[in-house]
This record gives sequence, C-alpha cells and structure tokens, in this order.
Amino acid sequence: MSNIPSDLKYVASHEWLRLSADGVVTVGITHHAQELLGDIVFVELPQTGAALAAEDQAGVVESVKAASDVYSPIAGEVVEVNATLEAEPQLANTDPYGQGWFFKIRPSNPADYDALMDAAAYAAEIGA
Repeated sequence: MSNIPSDLKYVASHEWLRLSADGVVTVGITHHAQELLGDIVFVELPQTGAALAAEDQAGVVESVKAASDVYSPIAGEVVEVNATLEAEPQLANTDPYGQGWFFKIRPSNPADYDALMDAAAYAAEIGA
C-alpha cells in the first residue's frame, strides 16, 4: 500500500481526491492508474467553471498504450485546472499525487467526499 497515500479518498475508476481547508477538492489519477496506462503523452482537462455531476467525464488521458476517460468523483464546479499538466503530461506518471493533479472542484455537497473509499478500501479494490 506504499503507493496509496492514506490521507486521500479514492473511487473505483482510479481517481484520488484531496480535501483542502477551504473545502476545495483536488482530483488526480492514482499511481495504479498511471501504471496501467504506461507513458502518458496527452491530457485533456475540463473547463474552469464547468458544472460536473459525480461520474461525469471530466477529461481524457492518453498514453502510448490507450486513451482513457477521467471522471469527476463528486458533483461540483471546476474551480481550477492544472495547466502545467497539459504542457507536461508525464507529470501524471512521475508525480501522480503531487504536481500531476488534474483539476480542483468545489463540491456541491461536501458530505459526498466523506462517503468515498479510504486507502484501505481502495487497496482492496485493486488487489494491492
């Protein structure tokens, strides 16, 4: 479980979430997801201001192996996207929980965050 930070929440579609003190949630793809994808060569992010429902497509990540959708784990408004990731998509491989984040969302219902998987549940989900 060393590649599954315990301070984050997770969803089965392999996105992670980090709640900040101001109630904004940062979203990215997990280490497991980037391993499955291989070398990431392109990232498409949602528009700032977009209203997303939980499980809406929020973007696309393309690797040398495949293209895969990125989903919004919770409903809310996109308040920021990681422009650096668009220019340097390999950050999703090299630093998936840090500089490789995808977007930040202000949840419609902050309680939705608490209902998501913790690190142990995600580890069980992926057989880690």
